[in-house]
Amino acid sequence: HKEYSYKVTIKVNSRDFSRIKMEIEDNICYITMNFPKSLNALSSITLEEMLDAVIESEKNSEVQGIIITGTGKAFVAGADISQMKDYGAEEGRKYAKVAQDIFSKIENLEKPVIAAINGYALGGGCELAMACDIRIASDKAILGQPEVNLGVIPCFGGTQRLSRLVGTGKAKELIFTGKFINASEAEKIGLVNQVVSDEELLEESKKMMKLILSKAPLAVKYSKIAINRGQDLDLNNALELERDIAGLTFASEDKKEGMYAFLEKREPVFNNK
Repeated sequence: HKEYSYKVTIKVNSRDFSRIKMEIEDNICYITMNFPKSLNALSSITLEEMLDAVIESEKNSEVQGIIITGTGKAFVAGADISQMKDYGAEEGRKYAKVAQDIFSKIENLEKPVIAAINGYALGGGCELAMACDIRIASDKAILGQPEVNLGVIPCFGGTQRLSRLVGTGKAKELIFTGKFINASEAEKIGLVNQVVSDEELLEESKKMMKLILSKAPLAVKYSKIAINRGQDLDLNNALELERDIAGLTFASEDKKEGMYAFLEKREPVFNNK
């Protein structure tokens, strides 16, 4: 894994992508899975390029939020089965570790991340979407964790994030049966936040991100940290974490600006300090 990390580090900022596209507009970085002939399957190359893009987005001060989407019929149709078919135990475990680390990095970025799910989000694609903060789905989207059909389990975070999002019972149902669900059902169970028409997907995702970016950046960042870290704590310790993080926001210039703007009945001008 150290060798893998070194290899991707020296590629950062190259922008020489073959499986994804990366574009920055209006302080939003769009990372688009762009290998439709494989339905944007998560091969090692795709995962490596995704990590490059995420690292670049994290470092780039112009980028305030990230939207991940796909081209063609799929957001991401899953992991690369042609790559995995001959893996043994250790190779499978390493492949899972690489993907888990990348998805955890996305989950823990101090910038908001929206998944704009344009089509099939199956297996690793569903797991990628779940690593994002908010999921907006096209009405054509299909989601699921069909790994049991291949004799394996979801291993890019699916057994853990799915149950946290939709509850243990529904997660077991989806994982044990391997069935696909449409966007409407996904919204009903809480797997996606919103369903929009396919034509409006990117515009609605951008609208959501622009609304988030209009708020105090430090408050959004610390809210994300409190939510993510609090999930792994008991309630008393999570509440203590919340108090500590709240204290940091109360010491910020943005807190002063936000409260004075409210009292003065004007729009706040936040400066991320």
